[in-house]
Amino acid sequence: MKRRDSLKYLAASALASAAIATGCSPATKKEEAKATDAAKPGIHRYEDEQLNEEAVNRMPKFFNEHELATLTILGDIIIPKDEVSGSASDAKVTDFIEFTVKDQPALQVPMRGGLRWLDMYCLKKFEKTFKDLTDQQRIEVVDLIAYPQQAKDKKELAPGVAFFSRMRDLTVTGFYTSEIGVKDLGYAGNRPNQWNGVPDEVLKQYGLSYTEKELKECLSFDTPTPLAS
Repeated sequence: MKRRDSLKYLAASALASAAIATGCSPATKKEEAKATDAAKPGIHRYEDEQLNEEAVNRMPKFFNEHELATLTILGDIIIPKDEVSGSASDAKVTDFIEFTVKDQPALQVPMRGGLRWLDMYCLKKFEKTFKDLTDQQRIEVVDLIAYPQQAKDKKELAPGVAFFSRMRDLTVTGFYTSEIGVKDLGYAGNRPNQWNGVPDEVLKQYGLSYTEKELKECLSFDTPTPLAS
């Protein structure tokens, strides 16, 4: 299975779970009552969400330019551009991560520390930071930290493995909640369908049939269906 396909099924499962949780929430009606017209055009926001988003966007940047460039490279390694859709950077995943770490300060030390570990490891191994490595060298490093088992086999890689796992989670979340990612999933949401009524053989089984009025006004058939006798 291709890497993107694996991520796609994980993301689809996460989206479905989130939709179920939202639909079943007893607070849904109460929250809907708080909805405000202040939401951005085309994007639904509750008032508290809108205010929080605006507050986070007013914060100064957390990552410096070097860190942002490294995050972008890593994101595109995790989700590269292919024949189906764009890459993580095309979906502005780096912006998503920047917003997320400002919105969730507990992520700031692990993410910055992870980027620092990555650069220090690369400096020792190649005398260059990760950003300045060749594509082949970057993949060589990523292959060392992309799998949890590596942390068990080589303890010195544990910080890198933990960081890359967190980076991968953020990248997948950012990508598959973007417009590009949703199109990549092929998720169309709920759509109206056409119900052609109870099958003719079932109606016959119970000695029932539709009236001419019901057939004309209530049902739409793809092909003419004779009345059940």
